[in-house]
Order: sequence, then structure tokens, then C-alpha cells
Amino acid sequence: MEELLSMGFSEDLASQALAATTTPTNSPVEAAADWILTHTSQSSHSPPMPSSQSSLRRFILSKPSPPDKPYPSKRLKPSPSSLSPLSERMRPSAIDLILGQDHLLSPTSLLRCITGGPLPSLLFWGPPGSGKTSLARALAASLSSHRFLPLSAVTATVVDLRRAVDEARRSRSQIRTVLFVDEIHRFSKTQQDALLPAIEDGSIIFFGATTENPSFHLTNPLLSRLRVLALRSLEPQHVRSLLIRAVGDVERGLRLSINGASVAIDDGALEFLSLHCDGDARVALNSLEASAILAVNRSSGVGEGTSIITTADAKEAMQCKHLAYDRDGDEHYNLISALHKSMRGSDADAAIYWLVRMLEGGEQPLYIARRLVRFASEDVGLADPAALGNAVACYQACHFIGMPECDVCLAQCVAYLALAPKSVAVYKALNAAKRAVKESVGGNEGVPLHLRNAPTRLMKQMGYGDGYLYPPDNPQLCKGQSYLPDSLKGRKFLQWPPLDVEQL
Repeated sequence: MEELLSMGFSEDLASQALAATTTPTNSPVEAAADWILTHTSQSSHSPPMPSSQSSLRRFILSKPSPPDKPYPSKRLKPSPSSLSPLSERMRPSAIDLILGQDHLLSPTSLLRCITGGPLPSLLFWGPPGSGKTSLARALAASLSSHRFLPLSAVTATVVDLRRAVDEARRSRSQIRTVLFVDEIHRFSKTQQDALLPAIEDGSIIFFGATTENPSFHLTNPLLSRLRVLALRSLEPQHVRSLLIRAVGDVERGLRLSINGASVAIDDGALEFLSLHCDGDARVALNSLEASAILAVNRSSGVGEGTSIITTADAKEAMQCKHLAYDRDGDEHYNLISALHKSMRGSDADAAIYWLVRMLEGGEQPLYIARRLVRFASEDVGLADPAALGNAVACYQACHFIGMPECDVCLAQCVAYLALAPKSVAVYKALNAAKRAVKESVGGNEGVPLHLRNAPTRLMKQMGYGDGYLYPPDNPQLCKGQSYLPDSLKGRKFLQWPPLDVEQL
């Protein structure tokens, strides 16, 4: 399309030519240009062709065939500029080049089956750097009759969406449009709803990418029209393969970042980058690029001027281990759940580990302290009433001194709660009482008269407080006194002490 437009053809004419020349050929531009020349010359209603186009056939035929390029679709090929980050230049151009998502790309998987047929609307959900955008681009590139139109939810508006949909509808008879929206979770409900009609009637094939749980960030109508594909963080061996591929790629790889200088990487640096990027290919590749610049500037080349990337270069480039953590995202809730369940299972070692994961990821210590206060009552409860006091004291300590000094206060409280005896008797009693209140037939009963206070003469005359026995004065008689409404007399909510000591 870009080459035809650069030759002076209109977009409508170029679209018709590309749609008409669907037969596989080594030179799709030549075939499309032939179609334009033939049909425009035969049409009496066509405007006169520019004189420059009279030699167009000779120009195309004499033009040398371009070498094999790594990107099969010119619409998707990024410019191999050294200004682009290494992670952008090294995007996989085909599905077979994508690593780490074997569960989605097995020979019998859905994605393998649809590469040769109609594409459904898809949502790619996974952590940063797992290959969501690359997979979407590769899928669209696998079908030559599809046009890939990328948008970012960070900057796109409803107007942008409607313009893209209108354009897709106009060219639908010639070419299908794959509308890709990155960071789709940033769209408002109105923006998400604007996509529904176009997806419903097939005007567009929608691809979305998100790092957030779609159940919480996407509307149900939009989710019902998409197939959700969950991507996983890359394993160290996959990251290692990507790094080796970047070092060895002459056209798009690492050498383009350092003005063509020769560079190599030792095994120690490869292992360090593979293990410390937390499965994020973007972090690994960008750290490799920074490491190469450091190595070249250090001018410690060997052999024919080859600079070696060492572990020291990799450590300097990365500065610290990259931790996948988002205080408002899935990983936030996953880690606090792991901490809670480890303490409930009395595994102090695991509990302290998950605590450190949260703190190193940047979690606010007061949030963790609040969860510990809740845990002290919910999971420890009456088995060790002092646990609540310890948790409250931990919260106050975190408030007084803050990070990093309060980390040991949190660790002490986490260890105490993990090793403490457990009882959920109070938690179960609370839930049982809630059910009794919500499920009461005909509304909740009034407070029995003998339990009501009678501060006035009228209330005493109405029977408020009659028959109430004061327990300190009547300890034996009060044992039979009822404190529940008549419909709930004898109802047990709190099972304490437990019948089985092991329930503690």
C-alpha cells in the first residue's frame, strides 16, 4: 500500500488493486500496478494518467527485487532506525519466532488454527514484556488480506475510534481491518461501548492488550465478544534465547544501537540478564542495549575490536533486579493473598518471603499492617487474643518510623501471627449472625422488653426493663435468662470453646 501510494495512485485505487490481486506472488507491488495500468487504460471514465506512469511498468520490472526481510508484511515492518529501542526493533515478525507462550501456540491450539482462516476478536492478557503486541502483529501479518491499525488507549479518544471504524467499514469489501488497542484497560466504559457495534457486525476484527485483570477493568458486553488469551511471563531460557537473537541479528539487532561496532556477550552477563528481568523481554533487551553501550565506551575489545559485555556491565545497566509488581494491579492482590494464606498455614518462612516481595516491590507498609490487624482477629482470634494487640502495635510502629526501619516490625508481626494458634470461631459466628439478620422473615424482631432501657416513667409503665435480672447480683438465676429474640432462642453462633481441641 505504501509503495503504491508513493507512486501517485489514490488510496481507493490502490486498495482495489490489492484486493483484486490476492493470488500469491513474489511481487505483489508489480501485480497490483499491472492491474491498475490495465483497468485504468480500459476504462473510458478514468481520468488521464500522468505521463510519468507510462514508464511505470518498465520501472517496476527493472527495479531489483528486495532482499528477504524479517517482516513478511510491509504494513507491519518498523523502520530499523537506531533511534528505536532494541526491544522495538527485535519484535518477532512471525508466530514461529515468538517464545515462551507454548500453551497458546501448540500445533493444535486456537491460534494455529485461525492463522489460515477468519480471525476472531481477541484479548491478550499478560504481564508486561510477555509478547502481547508482538503476538497480535504476527497474527495479523499471517493473513495478507488484513490491514493492521494500532491505537493506544492512553492517547486515543472516542473520535479516534469512530474514525478508525468508519475507515474499516469503507474498505471492508477490499480488505479487512484488524483494530489493535493497546492498554485497553485504560478506556472508559463509554469508550469500550463505542467498540461494540463494530465488533458485533464484523466491521472490524478487534485485538486488545492489557496487563490488568479483564474481569475488573473491561465491561461485560465487551468481554462477551472477545476470546481472552492469557500470556505468561517468560522463563529464563526464553529470555536467554531472545538476548542471543538480538546479539546475532545484524540488520535489526544490537549492532545498530552502537553504530555497527562489533560486540559479544559472555555467559555470566547472559545469565544475569535472563534471571533478573522477572520474565520481561522488554526489560531484558533494553538492559542488554545499555550494557552494550557501556562495554563499547569502556573500550575493552578483544580480537578484531570486539567489545565484550560482562556481568559488571549488565549489573550497572540494570542497577537492581526488576520486580513485577503493581500496587493497583493483579500482582498486588496475588502477593497479599499469598502472605495471608502462608500465615494461615503457619508457614512463617513463606510468610516472611511474601512480605519481602511486597516491600521490595514498593508496597506501602501501612497497607500490609492493616491486613495484619484483620488477620489477627479473623484467623487467630480467641486462640490467642494478644495477637490483635501485637498487630495494632505493629501498625503504630510502622506509622511512627516508616520505611525502611519498620520492615523488621512487620516481619516480627508476620512471624508471630504465622506461629500463633489459629481459630476462626469469631469469624464464623459473625457470618452466621449476618445470615440470621439478612434472612429473617417479615423483618427483624424488636428488642425483648426485659432488655430495653427505661430512662423515663412512660417507658417503665410500658414494661421496658421488666423482668431483667442483673447478673452481678443474681449469678445463678441469670444463667437461664434469654438475650435473643423469641424466634432465635437457643440459637448458637459462637462455637467456643471448640469441641475439638485441634480446631484451635
